[in-house]
Amino acid sequence: MRWENLSPESEHSRADAALFGADAVTTRTFDTPEFRGITFHEIRARSIVNRVPGASRMPFEWTVNPYRGCTHACVYCFARKTHSYLDLDTGLGFDSQIVVKVNAPELLRRRLSSRSWQSEHIAMGTNVDCYQRAEGRYRLMPGILAALRDHANPFSILTKGTLILRDLELIEQAAQVTDVGISVSVGFTDEELWRTVEPGTPAPERRLDVVRALAGRGIGCGVLMAPVLPFLSDRPEQLRETVRAIAAAGATSVTPLVLHLRPGAREWFMSWLAGHRPHLVDRYRRLYAEGAYAPKWYQRRVTRQVHELAQEYGIGPARAGMPRRIRTPDRPTPPPVTEPTQLTLL
Repeated sequence: MRWENLSPESEHSRADAALFGADAVTTRTFDTPEFRGITFHEIRARSIVNRVPGASRMPFEWTVNPYRGCTHACVYCFARKTHSYLDLDTGLGFDSQIVVKVNAPELLRRRLSSRSWQSEHIAMGTNVDCYQRAEGRYRLMPGILAALRDHANPFSILTKGTLILRDLELIEQAAQVTDVGISVSVGFTDEELWRTVEPGTPAPERRLDVVRALAGRGIGCGVLMAPVLPFLSDRPEQLRETVRAIAAAGATSVTPLVLHLRPGAREWFMSWLAGHRPHLVDRYRRLYAEGAYAPKWYQRRVTRQVHELAQEYGIGPARAGMPRRIRTPDRPTPPPVTEPTQLTLL
């Protein structure tokens, strides 16, 4: 296992400097139903704030990812390739070999305290889900959120996990002092499809419950409608039902994203497709013949359909970042002083 190749930049690309050494790894398994068959590699990382390479399509520059690998086991997950940097399997290994950066909160607090840090926006949940099942045991996010709150540092979270509700109080506290953006990922509402392509995630309706809960606390929450799966979840009636459910949950926005198939994810997804929807294999090969992304015409068509439905149901697309600040009620203005007052030093 090439632990030495996990570098500060390798959340999105490879680099030379090591993020941690092999002697800093502790491997554990837990014989409980929710973690059976999963191996955790606990490491003390050397860095936690990662700079996104300039060539990336991501609309943010800095990320924090306390985990690598993800028990959500989404067959299409674009992050699967990152497991190959450690000589770990990008298929079942990605789903069951989870790297846990146990010192993530203290590393983040140290970075935010650095004179060189300019309080830039930090995105979380952009590589693997920071609220996957492992977070229920390791509880890294409360410390991470507390550090961001204490330094009034803007941040955003993207998740499929309902565990985020555990940390609502911390999110509210942070939103009083800085810009906070919360998004939940719900690509479709088809339960049969969900069980096969996202087997480790909460059901789509449970994720929409998160949106409802956040809205009920005055926290605006957008929905990333991702991924839209060609020939699986893109029929007009499917798009309508998904947007309708998102709107009914009280989402502030909906932003569609068509499936993209990067190396690592492509092989695993196509293997799943051959086993579950073999009649679609040739159609996918043709649609993705030019690379990881579906053709522009297809992406534009889906985006247009979703935006039209969103307008019909009274919600709109997300703006970049979508920060949501919880505003405290305005305090009443004191009556003006009508007579002279003596200024004092004490």
